Amino acid sequence: MEIQVQELIDKIKRDGIKTATEEANKIKAEAEAEARRIVETAKKEADDLVSRSKQDAQRAESAGIAALQQASRNLILTFKDEVSSLLSKIVNDNVKANYNDDVLKNALPDLIKTWAQKGTDNLSVMLPESELERLKGFFMEKLASEFSKGVELKSNRKLSCGFRISNREGSAYYDFSAEAVAQLLSAYLNPKLSSLLQEASKGN
Repeated sequence: MEIQVQELIDKIKRDGIKTATEEANKIKAEAEAEARRIVETAKKEADDLVSRSKQDAQRAESAGIAALQQASRNLILTFKDEVSSLLSKIVNDNVKANYNDDVLKNALPDLIKTWAQKGTDNLSVMLPESELERLKGFFMEKLASEFSKGVELKSNRKLSCGFRISNREGSAYYDFSAEAVAQLLSAYLNPKLSSLLQEASKGN
């Protein structure tokens, strides 16, 4: 009887150890599998994070470059506008400064005489009021023959400097006002300025 009990105890021990071992192995296998899953998941998440970070960095870099390029274009355009405006002012100021009495005394008589010789005698020569007051005596003496044929000299309040020549109906032949001459010069100079700025921007 004692032998049977001992055998039973031994069997229970063996079965218990086997079961415990199997359970332990199962738990170990599951733990290892879970650990691998966690590691793989973490690695995938890390890879995804790195990939997203690279993409975000590339987008940020691209956006930064685009913003810098746009800012550069805006700066060049602003600089161009400011230089063009300054250039126009310089041209305008210099044209006005050089439209002195001597220029008018030298230019107008020859122009008027040339037109008069061509039979164009119904001309109106317009000057700013202040210049007409100063120079009227000179022109009346210098162009007495032309004035007797119908050429007239009159003031124009819209003129600040220079002169205009038109027929009496108002159709302008020539506009030599300071503003008109400055516009012509600026129109020529501004494309040159644009070309210089474009070349300068390529060099940078």
